[in-house]
This record gives sequence, C-alpha cells and structure tokens, in this order.
Amino acid sequence: MSAIFKRELRSYFTSPLGYIYLAIFFLFEGYAFTYLYSYGSPSVEVIFPTLSTVIVFVTPVITMRLLSEDRRQKVDQALLTAPVTVSGIILGKFFAALAVYGIAISPTILYQIIVTMLASPNWLVFLNGLAGAVLVGAALISIGMFISSLTESPIISCILTLVAFLALLMMPNMLSLIPTEVSIDWAPLSWLGTAISSALSFIVNSADKIGFVNLLSDFAGSVFHVVDVIYLLSVTAVFVFVSVRMVERRRWA
Repeated sequence: MSAIFKRELRSYFTSPLGYIYLAIFFLFEGYAFTYLYSYGSPSVEVIFPTLSTVIVFVTPVITMRLLSEDRRQKVDQALLTAPVTVSGIILGKFFAALAVYGIAISPTILYQIIVTMLASPNWLVFLNGLAGAVLVGAALISIGMFISSLTESPIISCILTLVAFLALLMMPNMLSLIPTEVSIDWAPLSWLGTAISSALSFIVNSADKIGFVNLLSDFAGSVFHVVDVIYLLSVTAVFVFVSVRMVERRRWA
C-alpha cells in the first residue's frame, strides 16, 4: 500500500493538477483569514464552513483520476497483477488524495497559531472544526473515488462527482421544500396520513445528516456528536469498500 501511496502522491505534483488544487484552497483560506483578522475575530474555525463550496467544486479534481486514469492508460492491468491486494491499491490511492486534501487545509493551523500569539482562542473548538473538515473531506473523496471506478474517462468522472457533491450540498434545501403535513379526510385511512406525515418529517429533519457537507457548520460551532463522526466514517468505509468491489469485479472479469 505504501508504494501505491507514494506513487499516487507523487503524481499529483508531477503535473499542475496538485498545485492548482492547493493554490485555489490557499487563496480562499487566505482571503477568509484576512477578513476575520481585519475584524479582530479569534474564531479561525469558522473558515471551514465557508470553504464548503470550495471543497465541493474543487475536490473532484483530485478524485477524477484515481481509478479512471489507470483504466484509460491500461495501467490497471499491471497494478492488478502486481504483488499487492486490491484493497491495498484502493487504500493507497485514497490516502494519497486525503493527504493532498490535508495539505490544502493545513494553513488553518498556522492561522490558529497566529491568532494564539495575539489572543486566547479556544483550541478545542478549532480542533473540533478541523476534525470535521477532515472527516467530511474523507467522505467526499471516497465518493469521488467510487465514481472514478465507474468510468475510464477522468472528465466524465469529474462531472459526475461534481453533480453528486452539489446534490449533497443542496440536499437540505431541496428536502426542506417537501410538505410534511399530509391529511386524509376519510376516517378509515386517517392513520395513513399521520404515518406519511411522520415519515416526511423524519426525512426533512434528517436533511443535514443526509447532505453531510453541512455538518461542517456543526463541527465549527463546537457541536460534537459521536453519531456524526460514526456516520461520516461509515460513509467513507462504505464507498471505499464498494470501490474495492468494483475493481475486484473488473479483475476477475
């Protein structure tokens, strides 16, 4: 797995792709911190929710080539016959993309240190927000990697991943439009209206969980729920697993 990790991580920086990705993140993070600093705010963690749109639009760039590029160049045949397990290949690629994402959000640690030299910020709140950003990023990368396993075109993979991320970002707003009150006037079926209303209310109230990108606001707001952590880790594990299954199916085909 380490060989795959090093190979994949190096590939991001032997082309302009990795540098463009980091430059976009650094630009928006620097602007957000400058804005906070000019108003004297010590809450660096609020940068993470403001980066949600950047994460959604830019992260497909580092996931689109994870598996599709190898298929396009027929390199996957060599990888599948190499002395490494399919899970090792997938995890190596996943952690390489996650490492690039980690580098992208790492300047926030420097910003927190700068603020600490001038004020007394709450480090626990910041670390909570940072952990949330890492968990959300890992979940999105795993989804992007799965989509990359479905096609041999990086461009198609990027477009499909962007559509999926936008759906997750807008999911709470879309679900909030669903009416939650359903009434059936006919007495024998009145219970059905109550059951449908309860089900719709549950879906709408769970909107933030389904569109988990919005959980960044909760983590940055010092809200820590073990359920949220387990949920994000589960999403990541599921999509890593199905990516492994997709590659294994192609291997035995």
